Amino acid sequence: MNDRQPSSTGRPGTRNRFRNFVLLFLLIAGITYLGMQVLPSKEEVQPDYMKLDKPVFYQGQAYEISAIGRQKELKLPLDLVQQWIDPTVRSEPGTASVILTTEDKVVRLQTDQTAASVNLQTFPLTSTMQKQGDQLFLPVDILKQVYGIDLRESADSGAILMFTPGERLRWGRLNKESGIELRTGPAKRMPIVSMVPQDEKILIWEEVKGWYKVQRTSGAVGFIPAASVTEETEEVIPERKTEPAISRWKPQGKLNMTWEHVVKGNPQTASIPEMPGLNVISPTWFHLADGQGNLKSLANADYVKWAHSRDYQVWALVSNSFEPVMTGEALASYETRIHMIKQLLAFAEQYNLQGINVDFENMNKSDGVLLVQFLREMTPLLHAKGLIVSVDVTAKSGSDSWSRIYDRPALAAVADYMILMAYDEHWASSPKSGSVASIPWVERSLRGLLEEDKIPPSKLVLGIPFYTRIWTEEKTGEGTKVSSKAVFMEKPRKLIEEKGLKPIFDEKSGQNYVEYTENGQLNRIWLEDATSIQSRIELVHKYDLAGVASWRRGFEDPALWQIIQSDLSKRD
Repeated sequence: MNDRQPSSTGRPGTRNRFRNFVLLFLLIAGITYLGMQVLPSKEEVQPDYMKLDKPVFYQGQAYEISAIGRQKELKLPLDLVQQWIDPTVRSEPGTASVILTTEDKVVRLQTDQTAASVNLQTFPLTSTMQKQGDQLFLPVDILKQVYGIDLRESADSGAILMFTPGERLRWGRLNKESGIELRTGPAKRMPIVSMVPQDEKILIWEEVKGWYKVQRTSGAVGFIPAASVTEETEEVIPERKTEPAISRWKPQGKLNMTWEHVVKGNPQTASIPEMPGLNVISPTWFHLADGQGNLKSLANADYVKWAHSRDYQVWALVSNSFEPVMTGEALASYETRIHMIKQLLAFAEQYNLQGINVDFENMNKSDGVLLVQFLREMTPLLHAKGLIVSVDVTAKSGSDSWSRIYDRPALAAVADYMILMAYDEHWASSPKSGSVASIPWVERSLRGLLEEDKIPPSKLVLGIPFYTRIWTEEKTGEGTKVSSKAVFMEKPRKLIEEKGLKPIFDEKSGQNYVEYTENGQLNRIWLEDATSIQSRIELVHKYDLAGVASWRRGFEDPALWQIIQSDLSKRD
């Protein structure tokens, strides 16, 4: 037996030296780490914006593309204008144009042109719009006039500080006798951007963990200890000056509008019964004739005189003739859109109109953005003449050509009124019989615009039908064949009298309903009558909408006008 003890894995001295080395390493690393956390960094860095010739800053952030020019020749990149100033600015490369729109201005710039078009008037420019590479650069003189922006150019660095109307600026100075390092982050360990002199005025943007994010007038942005800064003044950038608004008509109480359907000739006004409570009538007078933006007019001066003699406002309707290809062509360029607008302005003056109702339906989905642009260009020019702009939209659905063409929030932002055509829930060729506009469906359609699209109720008008459909269901070997025909309100009333029918109230639709069998076929009618009209007006009051618009005059039971007038005024 071997009585020797097993040998150790190493000598004691070796183990101690290794342990001491590890401890020393950890100590050095800890001291280094603490030093990095506590001791000020001496590293100097050059931010990316310092590599630009003329960096542009907004709220302490630099844009990735440099401005060009200086002082009166200064120009800002189009991408910056769209991102920081106005996302609705439109570029049309085909005509080398950029279009700017605000609530009171429509501006068209063209590359290298020494003048702009401002509200259809020539406006001389001190500097032209210019193209460099793939980027357009817009002259600042027109941007200042249109948007009221404030641009401050550093004589030393060339940097541009941009401010917008209403913006509040906090200015301060160092309260130390010497300058201080401007760092890339809110800590002493962060690298240095530049030195801030003791007497320099600086912008204060925000406070982060006891540090201020500040900006020098030369453009440099970084952090300094908040305790080292004394706030001195607050500056408010002046609001943009707008053109004095021409007064536009407003109804006393709710809007009560009806459409006058004009196909060839205008109606004999002497035969039109009284319509108590009506305050707006919209004859369907103007229609797109071709892709060049020419309009066909059916306007009639005598009709306008008749309407005004009854204190009706006349908001003539302009349609796209339900022609998607022609519509896309007419909306595609500034020239064709403005051509349509100029014609509408001329018609409005010639016939003494008070408004234009835009009814563009059955379009290509991709042209929806152009419809918005059309209204953005139309509304300021019509407003300048005291005219009201309203736009018709369908209820929300999955249809690309009938519903999804509308950017409803964008349209409502520029138009005075948005009219929801809340009918044709079941349309002429619907595979299933049903109401033209059941009350629950109408309410869901309203809520879709109010809650999902955030349309202001003060702008939203409920379109109501003065017609219904007689549905015929025929049993065949393949199932049930469904057909329908649209009828005035009078037709179902006569059928009820002639056939001795007794309407029942249909809870599901919220309407009165009748059915009868004729020639072995089932006929079904969801009635539009006083009951359904009153239910719709209840929705107007429930959601505090602007009013109602009815399609169309001549389809109604004349007695309904008194009911509409009475119900609309109940809570006003």
